[in-house]
Amino acid sequence: MLSHSLDASGRVLLIASCCLVPLLATQRVSLTESTVPAVVAQVGANSPFNNRRFGGGGAGFRPRPLPNRDAFPQWKNAVGFEQDTFTFVRIQYDSYGPFGWWDRWDNDFPDGDWNFSYRLQQMTSLKVNPNGKVLRFSDPELFRYPFVYLAGVQTMRLSEIERQALRRYLLNGGFMMVDDFWSARAWANLLAEMRQVFPDREPTELEVTHPIFHQVYDLDELPQVVDIKTWSDGYTFEHAHGAAEGDHAPHFWAYHDDRGRVVALLCHNNDIGDGWEREGENEAYFREFSEKQSYPLGINVVTYALTH
Repeated sequence: MLSHSLDASGRVLLIASCCLVPLLATQRVSLTESTVPAVVAQVGANSPFNNRRFGGGGAGFRPRPLPNRDAFPQWKNAVGFEQDTFTFVRIQYDSYGPFGWWDRWDNDFPDGDWNFSYRLQQMTSLKVNPNGKVLRFSDPELFRYPFVYLAGVQTMRLSEIERQALRRYLLNGGFMMVDDFWSARAWANLLAEMRQVFPDREPTELEVTHPIFHQVYDLDELPQVVDIKTWSDGYTFEHAHGAAEGDHAPHFWAYHDDRGRVVALLCHNNDIGDGWEREGENEAYFREFSEKQSYPLGINVVTYALTH
């Protein structure tokens, strides 16, 4: 999947930190002979599995109670600049009917959010909030953040206020990544919701040649990540979400604004977030999914969102 491993010096991108309020893009900074060794040294000092948690069992469900933040890597930003950071924002939403854990807004939360935030600050020069945030689309604070993430949306229902807020957010500089939904039925539900957000536009399916797959890491094929339980059972499709109906392939659908900027990426037949959440539970899973697919794609998407 990835032409270079996660710690390959030639593929590390430096991004200058900046204030993200309101919705300002970061500035890309070229690598130089002096900066490359510093980044490589940082990666070496924070090699995979340092301070990680193994032996989770891969049950497929987040343990109760919520995990202790101290069990995950932490870092501090410069005093006085705590708010001048990138914050990973997860969206809370309502679901309908009987559903499993994979149909909840907090699927892979908070482990995946904390792990991804750590890797983002490790592999780029972005200053990242170590704790992230949870918001609803109806929260006025939403417009302070340029990137939001949703998972397990196959039975999601948005209110009319939330739909209007999401439309305003995306058409005024925001970016949304939607993850961890499988099957034709889940796609139909999400598409129906998005048609109420954007009645005037349809999504476009992206090919692997799209720049979003090459911002920092060059992906030579579309990623497809399954949860650790599915993988340990020997399957490559999360059938618990619903019938594949003959379509097992990953799909990346994009919505664009009037200038052609991608404002939403819908990752169908994928569970990118499990590669973040479960990276410390099994080394083989980390090597196959976290390192090669989940983190490279996530870093690419955030980089694209902040520079376009």
